[in-house]
Amino acid sequence: MPACSRVVHLIHIRAVTAPASTSETPSHNNSFAARWPGRDIRPVRVRIAPSPTGDPHVGTAYIALFNYVFAKKYGGQFILRIEDTDQTRSTKSSEDAIMRALRWVGLAWDEGPDCGGPYGPYRQSERTELYQQHAQILIDKGAAYRCFCTSERLEASRRARMAEGKPPGYDRLCRYLSEEEIAQRLSAGEKYVIRLAMPLEGKTRFFDGLRGEIEIENATIDDQVLLKSDGFPTYHLANVVDDHLMKVSHVIRAEEWIISTPKHIALYLAFGWEPPAFLHMPLLRNPDRSKISKRKNPVSLDYYRDAGFFPEALLNFLSLMGFAFGGDREKFTLAEMIEVFDWTKVSAGEPVFDLQKLTWLNGLYLHEMPPEMLLSRLRAWRLSDDYLLQLIPLLRERIERMDQFIPSASFFLTGDIDYSGVMASLIPKGRDQTQASQALAELTDYLEEQVRHGWTAEALEKACRDFCEKTGWKTKELFMPIRIAVTGRAASPPLFETMVAIGKDLTRRRLRLAAHALLTYSAPAAQPAVSPSAPAQAHAKPQAPAKAPPAKPVSSS
Repeated sequence: MPACSRVVHLIHIRAVTAPASTSETPSHNNSFAARWPGRDIRPVRVRIAPSPTGDPHVGTAYIALFNYVFAKKYGGQFILRIEDTDQTRSTKSSEDAIMRALRWVGLAWDEGPDCGGPYGPYRQSERTELYQQHAQILIDKGAAYRCFCTSERLEASRRARMAEGKPPGYDRLCRYLSEEEIAQRLSAGEKYVIRLAMPLEGKTRFFDGLRGEIEIENATIDDQVLLKSDGFPTYHLANVVDDHLMKVSHVIRAEEWIISTPKHIALYLAFGWEPPAFLHMPLLRNPDRSKISKRKNPVSLDYYRDAGFFPEALLNFLSLMGFAFGGDREKFTLAEMIEVFDWTKVSAGEPVFDLQKLTWLNGLYLHEMPPEMLLSRLRAWRLSDDYLLQLIPLLRERIERMDQFIPSASFFLTGDIDYSGVMASLIPKGRDQTQASQALAELTDYLEEQVRHGWTAEALEKACRDFCEKTGWKTKELFMPIRIAVTGRAASPPLFETMVAIGKDLTRRRLRLAAHALLTYSAPAAQPAVSPSAPAQAHAKPQAPAKAPPAKPVSSS
């Protein structure tokens, strides 16, 4: 790459990328992929690098799938790297959940934090010394600088720039400090971050495997923080250093990272390293074409497991989010996808994550499954001894015969719930449906934040009571709508123990569905008032005598 390309400015990305397709399944070859220099780079070493800050995301499996298939197609290596540099939000339980979910869908890695490999460690929190060393290299080369600005100064600068109609990014004040002033501040013990000294002129160009050449004006790129004041790196520094040291050949990630690629290329060039080949997959979309979100689609992989989807059906469905097998074939195995895979069969369009289509595809797998295998899957799902033993203490005191167990347990053994018969009960007396909907939606977000890990009855009860206190709801008002949203019934086993048994993802999904149902609910029209002159029997309920045949209702006409 010529020296002048070292700087990358941001032009409107969409102006230089291929137009998005409106179809969900691509039907033509991608000509950019045919000209992608990365097609011929060997050996193939690719990675998936999730952050363990929440639930295992369906988007992680989507990107992991295409990395995995590409690696296996060419006998390469698929790496799992845990990007846990956000020490305030990263948790071991989230890391474990990500690894469990990827194993569930059937994507096994060749190198990772659990199995090791030649370029470990594979957790970024265990590599901080490496990042600090490389940040110093950048300072020594003049490609990065120390920034002593306080958060208050940064906020004031941001507001001032916005008031002047300028982008709200950093104003580069510390980029021009003298060596003497830097030394004085260091000796005074002032805290600092290390920022990338992004080129101020020129453009950065790179070839994307799905979109062709992309060109970005360097002047539009901020001087990104590379190393935080706590000594931990940001994604940008750690990602580049790790990809190079782990010999990653192709960076295959979501299109939201296109805008950051100039920063990464600038880092590669500053270190004197050859950048990898880049390919940015299209983002998964809701039916309204917005980016997939938990408020419109379940995004946790654990939801799909708990709702009874097969992992191979989910992988098949995710492969259709851009990949065309050939002809009109939509059902195929992972091995079959690997056999025919080529990037020319992948589209840069906007794939719609259609839950109904996934359900249809899952049905194809279920209908073709031998009975013995389906029985095994059911037992591994919610008909296992372990899960039934979780339900029995909750239901035993509520039934008198064994035939009552299944009806009593039905809401534990299903995914989404039909609220059509209980809508009125979701609205507490003295509240309207908008208030009830808002409360359930806000409670879902609150639970997601407050009970991210440790989904226990004690934690749930505390969170729900705290939410009521915070929002002005009485517990006796809100706890019944919560119960009905979660179970579809006004009478159920103890609420919080029930929520634990149903599970985090199904519980939150049902709360969101109930909140949405309330928004579209139309209460039955009130019955017309009865004329005072009408006989009293006209609006009394007819009652059948104990032995005599039912009496004919009295006419009100």
